[in-house]
Amino acid sequence: MKAIVIFDIDGVIRDVGGSYRRAIADTVEQFTNQAYRPTPEDIDQLKSEGIWNNDWEASRELISRYFERQPNSTPSEASGGSSRHPIDLNYESLIAFFQSRYRGPDPENWTGYICSEPVLCQPAYFKQLSYAGIGWGFFSGAMRDEALYVLSGKLGLGSPVLVAMEDAPGKPDPTGLFMAIEQLHSQRPTTVVYVGDTVGDMYTIKQASEQQPVRSWLGVGVLPPHVQQNGQRAQAYAETLKTAGAVMVLDNVEQLTPDVIEQLTAS
Repeated sequence: MKAIVIFDIDGVIRDVGGSYRRAIADTVEQFTNQAYRPTPEDIDQLKSEGIWNNDWEASRELISRYFERQPNSTPSEASGGSSRHPIDLNYESLIAFFQSRYRGPDPENWTGYICSEPVLCQPAYFKQLSYAGIGWGFFSGAMRDEALYVLSGKLGLGSPVLVAMEDAPGKPDPTGLFMAIEQLHSQRPTTVVYVGDTVGDMYTIKQASEQQPVRSWLGVGVLPPHVQQNGQRAQAYAETLKTAGAVMVLDNVEQLTPDVIEQLTAS
């Protein structure tokens, strides 16, 4: 293989502005008793910290921060005396509510937000990579069946290389990235490009470089659709990704053509 490209899924392969992120907002609103519904900018700000890749944990964090801002907020014994407000928040209930929005109320027959996610690329794109001798796969914080819903269900990719939430620690831990590369059976230290839309994705490639310096590691950012509606916001988001380590930031994943990949890996 000339190079390996591993893709994040959410915000890169599918638009989750009206699904995962909408479910975050719904969940925070539900567990703050309709007092606070985070804006897309609020969620982006949290994600820019680079450690909130799991949307259940991101929801819980936004809820906790809301209550911390309230005038009567006091440290919780359960949090070891930290600044966490002593809210009665059952994490399993939070997950169940989130999933009822994202997948729908019936876990076997999905009717939720996932059903209306637009795809951001076409199957022909991956054929181009294969024809060019470029290995490819996916490392995502999404649950496996939710990732396959778009990869196999909408894009018809069959059984792609995929490392999902159940398979590895969450980003920015690069273990899942290493696992995806191993599944591609790359024995030589081929350059690896990781394509993502968040600071956490760029931190993942940075940690991979530190842990396995025998390879060349490159992070490529993609602007998620929800930030492209405002030019100033898109520019600020791109600068955030570059500051986190992205060597380039694209508007759409298909702009990362085999020729662009070859130029990146040759430089």
